[in-house]
Amino acid sequence: MPKIVNVGLIGFGLSGRYFHAPFLTTNPHFKLTKVVERHRNDAQAFDPALVTVRSHDELFADPDIDLVIVSTPNDTHYPYAKAALEAGKHVLIEKPFANTSDQARDLLTLAQQRGLVAMPYQNRRYDADFLTIQQLLQTNRIGEVNEFEAHFDRYRPQVLDTWKEYDPDGGGNLYNLGPHLIDQAIVLFGIPEAVWGDIRIIRKDGPQDDYFDIVLYYPDKRVRLKSNMVAADNQLRYVIHGALGSFVKSGLDIQEETLRKNQLPDSADWGHEPERQFGRLTTSDGEEVVESLAGNYHPFYDNLYRAIIGEIPQEVLPEQALAVIRIMELARESSASRTVLPF
Repeated sequence: MPKIVNVGLIGFGLSGRYFHAPFLTTNPHFKLTKVVERHRNDAQAFDPALVTVRSHDELFADPDIDLVIVSTPNDTHYPYAKAALEAGKHVLIEKPFANTSDQARDLLTLAQQRGLVAMPYQNRRYDADFLTIQQLLQTNRIGEVNEFEAHFDRYRPQVLDTWKEYDPDGGGNLYNLGPHLIDQAIVLFGIPEAVWGDIRIIRKDGPQDDYFDIVLYYPDKRVRLKSNMVAADNQLRYVIHGALGSFVKSGLDIQEETLRKNQLPDSADWGHEPERQFGRLTTSDGEEVVESLAGNYHPFYDNLYRAIIGEIPQEVLPEQALAVIRIMELARESSASRTVLPF
């Protein structure tokens, strides 16, 4: 009988409550048993069977816990994940995987030495739009890509009172949304040759960066990744130009919105986008509306499970996890020096 992976979750905020807990609850390979909350009991409101503990050390000391999910402020990712690995636990870490490439290397080396899985939570590989783009590229509907542009914009003209806005060690928009876009670019096109970045604060008296524009240089194409926190019209997601056509896609994957309505991801029509969000493919034959594939984060957890039990490699490869962090570092250096930097 297949092993059930017992899970301990550190943090039950937005990510823990709406991204991890619902998928763990509906996946027969996992059993979420303990949640670390320092002062609240939100996990038990979600599922009374869950045990709330007040210290991550208590979680690491539990011999029955196989996997620890780190869903806490960015500056704690490295120390919590390192302690979990040292305790013999597999780790799934919210993005960013770590705040520096040195920290990322340390975690990956430790995991390899201990025979454990250490992986960042790159769920947006399974967004409806990205799955659709992959299919279009694999079936050569766009042809050889010469330009790829991805947006993750929001409209938040007022600075929110959260660690994501203020934390000097890992706060800011680049470390919040950058890992998603950079990881998708690496999945599609591999490691770039060079990086250019423009990282700025555009809101008055903003404490951390709230705008980034990153260009990844490849021999035959340019990949542009953008995020603006003061974009009132923020529906545009992708613009792709290739030898055979262009594809334009708007609208954010609906899984997060659905999860926030307290719906569990076990319905037959899970992740299907409304028609208004379908992309548009333009070729020499004319314009065509492309129905989006259904978004679904379940395969991410299925891969995590199979990697833990040793059936297949982890989906987010160590070199990909490290490259995401290094590209963000290079983007900051490029922005400060106003130069293009080799990877």
